[in-house]
Amino acid sequence: MPPQPPSAASRDEPVIRDRGDACPGALRLHAADDGYLARVRIPGGLLTTRQAAVLGLAAERFGDGHLELTSRGNVQLRGLADGCGAGLAELLDGAGLLPAPSHERVRNIVATPLGGSLVVDWVRELDRLLCASTRAAALSGRFLFALDDGRGDVAALDPDVTVLGAGPGVSGRALVRLGAAADAVEVDAADAPRAALLAAEYFLDSADAAGNRAWRVAELGVEHALEAREFALRLGAAGIAAGHRPEVAWPYTEPPRPWGEYGAGLCVLLPLGRLDSAQWRVLAEAAGGELRVTPWRSVILPRAAADGCDRIEAAGLVVRPGSPWLSVTACTGQPGCAKSLADVRADARAVVAQSPGDLPVHWSGCARRCGHPRGTAWVDLVATPDGYELDARPVPHTDLAAALTAARRPRTRTTTPPPSQ
Repeated sequence: MPPQPPSAASRDEPVIRDRGDACPGALRLHAADDGYLARVRIPGGLLTTRQAAVLGLAAERFGDGHLELTSRGNVQLRGLADGCGAGLAELLDGAGLLPAPSHERVRNIVATPLGGSLVVDWVRELDRLLCASTRAAALSGRFLFALDDGRGDVAALDPDVTVLGAGPGVSGRALVRLGAAADAVEVDAADAPRAALLAAEYFLDSADAAGNRAWRVAELGVEHALEAREFALRLGAAGIAAGHRPEVAWPYTEPPRPWGEYGAGLCVLLPLGRLDSAQWRVLAEAAGGELRVTPWRSVILPRAAADGCDRIEAAGLVVRPGSPWLSVTACTGQPGCAKSLADVRADARAVVAQSPGDLPVHWSGCARRCGHPRGTAWVDLVATPDGYELDARPVPHTDLAAALTAARRPRTRTTTPPPSQ
């Protein structure tokens, strides 16, 4: 995996938004080139096997039979037919996957996928508070909460509000950070979900004062930037004891990998974050009750069945170390994206079959580089009308495997990913 990504710095000048965000949801479908797209928010990535089965059924009944995992641990359904919205909403609602329409796009919560009961409790309480807050309905579909048990995995994903526990398996106190600030506010762990909601409401107040319709904390600008000291006072006024921590050394832990040392849990990587409903069904059947979708396009099965590993591997998913898919990512590409100049997923699969290797490569269908992983070690392969560019060097389509093989050497380069979605 690439090294720890740098935190996104706040901007000196505010970003002026002239409209609301266009993020898709389960009710607000996005018209793509391959049909409509639905994005189902999965707070904390927590799914029961019944809910997972319903998502697979939805993909078969209304879509193209495939499911995609996003970089925020949500699930997308593609190829949806026009007019399927009511039927899809009814199916998802029956499985507890669809809250009130006013809040379904604001439930953007990532959580440590190997976290214990404390993190699970945080996710469920924050989700409940979000859906009960009239004010929270005004959040952008891009605003992100991260609930980290202290190991520093999801805290590194450029969240707008971060809750950091005292460490795996430790309860008691928690830190709450606003955007990429160097300082934080300390609260009792039991108050962390409510503090996270109040942080989001503080952001909304500041965005209203700025008048720029900001979607995320980093867009507020210096004049209306969130301040930890002010936030601590707001928490005190709401009855939450809070202390200011002027400087915090934030930890970092790499994301879980297939076959890691995770106790009885099993980490399954989905090549390019996409699988068909039959593969999804194998995952659900092997899960033993629950699944945790991660922001790194993998799934954790905390109580996997004894024979689950063999069944999952036979289905074409990655459960063992050393797979080339650990270092290959891609945007949607053709045929789903009208802006893409290539079927990047098909090309990536063809190259991996010819020349597997461990150089981290992100395949982009155009210069926007959507879905680019955070960090500095990724090589960009960008589609152009004439083929691809590797480090701004033209590479004919027929020479892709050779070009990547030649590029596989120790390297450090700086890549600036696009704004997080």
